[in-house]
Amino acid sequence: MKVFEKSSAFYQVFERKSGPAKEATHYCPGCGHGNIHKMIAEAMQELGITDRTVFVSPVGCSVFGYYYFDCGNFQAAHGRAAAVATAIKRTNPDSIVISYQGDGDLAAIGTAETIHAANRGENICVFFVNNAIYGMTGGQMAPTTMIGQRSTTTPQGRITNTHGNPIKMAEMLATLPAPTYIERVAIGHSKHIMKAKKAIRKALKIQADGKGYSFVEIVSSCPTGWKMDPVMSRDWLVDDMLQQFPLGVLKDESDNTDEGAWDRVCADFVPEKVNAYLDRMKSPLDGNDPQSLGENLQCKFAGFGGQGILTLGLFLSQIGMRAGHHVSWIPAYGPEMRGGTANCSVNVSVDRIGTPLVDHPNVLVVMNQPSLDLFEPDVVDGGVIIVDTTVVEGRPNSDRLKAVLIPASEIADEVGTPKVANVVVLGALCAATCAFDAEFAMDTLKAVIKKRSLIDMNMTAFMRGYEFVKNEG
Repeated sequence: MKVFEKSSAFYQVFERKSGPAKEATHYCPGCGHGNIHKMIAEAMQELGITDRTVFVSPVGCSVFGYYYFDCGNFQAAHGRAAAVATAIKRTNPDSIVISYQGDGDLAAIGTAETIHAANRGENICVFFVNNAIYGMTGGQMAPTTMIGQRSTTTPQGRITNTHGNPIKMAEMLATLPAPTYIERVAIGHSKHIMKAKKAIRKALKIQADGKGYSFVEIVSSCPTGWKMDPVMSRDWLVDDMLQQFPLGVLKDESDNTDEGAWDRVCADFVPEKVNAYLDRMKSPLDGNDPQSLGENLQCKFAGFGGQGILTLGLFLSQIGMRAGHHVSWIPAYGPEMRGGTANCSVNVSVDRIGTPLVDHPNVLVVMNQPSLDLFEPDVVDGGVIIVDTTVVEGRPNSDRLKAVLIPASEIADEVGTPKVANVVVLGALCAATCAFDAEFAMDTLKAVIKKRSLIDMNMTAFMRGYEFVKNEG
């Protein structure tokens, strides 16, 4: 007797935030996601890969995969599933990674990630659900919406001259040399479903054998988005959509690829290797130890665009990297070239950095009044706050913080140009934190400043800031 039961790759009950757990899926009647989920889960069980599978789902109806698959699950930002899948596979090469995406995600905001992952031949499976519409967000036109098809954003139908033609992702990717297997299947009649299951299983087997990139486009229905009942939507899929998106294998080189041929394992992070290219900057330091950091730096630099705030962060990052520490730099700025707000977060740490974001800095540099008002409350007690008093009228709470009040812009003018005010501040920072020897920091600046004619001026600016703090202290 043959027993038909739910695949063990599924959870026994499906938890939902909006209601109690249940055994049935939450998808709309006639939606193809339920069938596709079932085929993927059965293939995972048959191949014995559930325990090492990671299911990556981005924004859209595909995001709900984590409610169903009893395996590793990772939610990606809109369009970024292929990039996330690449990272997971390269860092965990024994895993089976599935990128499960809809057409509004994969073929729109995620086009670049999709094409480049395929072009690299990443050893992942991409299951692309093509229902020719943005199903979750209100039925807007998608890149795959048919000519003449109505949506909430094309109430008169998609028009070629206005909206362009629907994109055929499978055909596009099949032109690339690296992908191993590309096929388009459908959730239509029973024969279509049997072929779809076979294609999904084959794609997973190719990955398990280490043979490279597989892409299975699954033409599916969206009765709710199409404003049809389930039967009508299935008929429209078969009669109309498959004329635009014909089924079949577009590329299959699985028999021509050696088993286990894919090899893209990322090497462990080794700071010495990362810093190797900076060997040309090394110079004797007369016994000073640049490796000594004392305290990890979590810095926030803020001011107006054009003051060199982001460059200040890059300079400190270069110094920290050359010293062999872990560093991160992440900018935030408005659209204006000059005059808009700008800030950056910089971490310099002896340990691996968990996040580049700095919410509670122990070092804050402010070069305008709004930045002082905004970021001072976030500085940890006892933290260093460096204020350019030439520009900033307010003063920080010196009882709670170690305040360094320096007329950086005025000093920069004396040196020769206001453009080096950020380097004046850098010198003050090194002196106030005792993180880096002045000579070591300046040797680094000499190597990273592109205009050689400006090196002497920058060295003077750095030492003016450094000595200001040392003398004041």
